[in-house]
Amino acid sequence: MKTLLRPLLTAAALVMLATGATAADAGTGKSFQGPVGLQLYSLRAQFAANGVPKTLDTVKGFGIRYAELAGTYNLKPEQLTKLLADRGIKAVSGHFPYKRFKEDPESVAAEAKALGLEFAGCAWADHKAPLDEKQTREIAAVFNRAGAVLAKHGLKFFYHNHGFEFHKFGDETLMDLLMRETDPKLVSFQMDVLWTVFPGQDPAKLLAKYPGRWALMHLKDLKKGVATGSLAGKTDVSNDVVLGTGQMKWAEILPAARKAGVKYYFIEDESPTAPEQIPQSMRFLERVSF
Repeated sequence: MKTLLRPLLTAAALVMLATGATAADAGTGKSFQGPVGLQLYSLRAQFAANGVPKTLDTVKGFGIRYAELAGTYNLKPEQLTKLLADRGIKAVSGHFPYKRFKEDPESVAAEAKALGLEFAGCAWADHKAPLDEKQTREIAAVFNRAGAVLAKHGLKFFYHNHGFEFHKFGDETLMDLLMRETDPKLVSFQMDVLWTVFPGQDPAKLLAKYPGRWALMHLKDLKKGVATGSLAGKTDVSNDVVLGTGQMKWAEILPAARKAGVKYYFIEDESPTAPEQIPQSMRFLERVSF
């Protein structure tokens, strides 16, 4: 049996070497080369129902090697990082509340360091709707201060857009103002593709407009037929669909992201069927061509 298996194993190894295929390449292909991970918020229901170890087993089963955190599930940082490491998963970024960045960025830096993160940011800037110029400038000041604190600890701050930033501001939007008012050395951005398309923006054009500012990206698709143009920053979670089956022009977005300097991509699927959809989204990323 061993004699028969050896040639087969050798042949398989040669194929992997020739194609560059490894377990770490799940979700990547000839065109899209990642690296791709998962925003763990996608499995919030599973974490609550099944616990952390079992849910992380599911993440490992997807072939995921990188994660973005949205909390620690009442675990100490070292406990969570060990559970991740035991499954070959590395947390590279995390979301933290805006209030913490505003009031105590040092505590965020300490927690992010303990978790071994490279990036720490927030996905919602506290504001009174609708967002206006005054609030945008105040938010930018908070981001600059937080970015300076994190930089002292070797961390990078980022802001994840959520759709409400695209109110008109002269010939541009308040998102443009936020870009200009934040220090590129201290503040980077995470483009959420759904929260760019849903308010009526073009992700590829926005990526090209601000090269070097987009460090991270949330890969998320919007169900076909859902109207765009809303600045509410909210839509039914069932509108999150498998990548490639919705409205997003991935063959334009993904090469624009690579050219703009995006370093990590995270699938975020907020739908009730996320566990079924995530593997399908990864298969799409492996096959997408551009």
